Amino acid sequence: MNIEHLRDFCIAKKAVEETFPFDEDTLVFKVMGKMFALTSLSESNSVNLKCDPDYAIELREQFNDIKPGFHMNKKYWNTVSFDGDANDLLIFKLVDHSYDEVVKGLSKKAQAELKS
Repeated sequence: MNIEHLRDFCIAKKAVEETFPFDEDTLVFKVMGKMFALTSLSESNSVNLKCDPDYAIELREQFNDIKPGFHMNKKYWNTVSFDGDANDLLIFKLVDHSYDEVVKGLSKKAQAELKS
């Protein structure tokens, strides 16, 4: 996995924007204004992804290179290394899961707007 593949995958999703809300280095992908993926441009070897809390623990136990989210709420976020034991297919699956978790948390109105 590399940052270009991650970016292409994320921005292809419906209603996604890429932003730099924190600094010029941290690329953040949002759906309907809510973050679902964050990565560093200067150290682009991992991504922070939102995750169901129980699934987050399961992933951390199963994969050495999936850790509690760096600078994030560790209950809901994982940091996934690009060069570790999580292959590209799994990372794309986790990006999908993160996107879906954020969409589930949107208001009914925002969800309906996203579906239209």
